Order: sequence, then structure tokens, then C-alpha cells
Amino acid sequence: MITLHRILVPTDFSEHSRQALRYGVAFAEKFGAELYLLHVFQDVSVYQPDAVTVGPPVMPVAELTAAARATLARLIEENHLEHLQVHAEVREGSPVEEIVDYAHEKAVDLIVIATHGRGWLAHLLLSSVAEKVVRKAPCPVMAVHLTEREFVRP
Repeated sequence: MITLHRILVPTDFSEHSRQALRYGVAFAEKFGAELYLLHVFQDVSVYQPDAVTVGPPVMPVAELTAAARATLARLIEENHLEHLQVHAEVREGSPVEEIVDYAHEKAVDLIVIATHGRGWLAHLLLSSVAEKVVRKAPCPVMAVHLTEREFVRP
């Protein structure tokens, strides 16, 4: 028998992530599980060589964190998740590493993550966060993409 107590839905606030959230919510309701929402942002200045960087980062980390927390709160409100036990967190770093670390820390039973449709060349060059999370996660991972046929209805 499968039991789920803690479900993690990483989000980048995209439409793809909203689709994954729908699945995460459905599983949380079905199993009476806690829902963990995680947003990870990377400091893009880390990836800019000094020669190219003209000014300071676009937005200070504290402002990015506050904006992401506000967006998570709005996401919880807009999706009427008050009936669930929801934990929302914002982290800075590599999305893959932060998602996997968070899943370890919270003893997550299932990760529901969005995939983004890409062409074969972009997939070859970039790989995907979802694909790397599947390989490194300490628990099962459900990868959700925007599709015409779903089993979770709005």
C-alpha cells in the first residue's frame, strides 16, 4: 500500500509548474498529506564573467526572496489551499541541488515536478532540472508536463 505523508512541488511560477501543483494538490487531498512548495532562484551574477558584468545584480537577494515569498503566498491563496497543511519556502542556489536537499531534509515521500517542453537540440545542450531531479532524488518523482490528456480534472 502506498502512503504519502509529505509531497514536494518545486515551482518556478510558470504555467508548467501550476500544472504540477494541480497534481500535487490532488495527491495531498487524496492521502491527507502535507504539501511543500519550494521556489529556488539562482544568483545570475555568479554566472556572469566580470568582464561582461557592467553593474550590480538586477535585484538584491533579499528583494528576490521577499518577492518569491509573496508570490508563493498568492499561489496558495489563488488555489484555495487553506484546507491543506502547506509549507512554502524560498531558497537560493542550484535548483537541482536545492530541491534534492530539501527533499532529504523534509523526508519527502513524493516530488511532483513540472517538465518544460523543449526541442531536441535544447534538450541535448541544456538537459532539464526535472530530469536531474529524477536521477538524484531520495524518493519517487512524478514529472508532469502540459498535455491534452490528464487524469486530474480542475
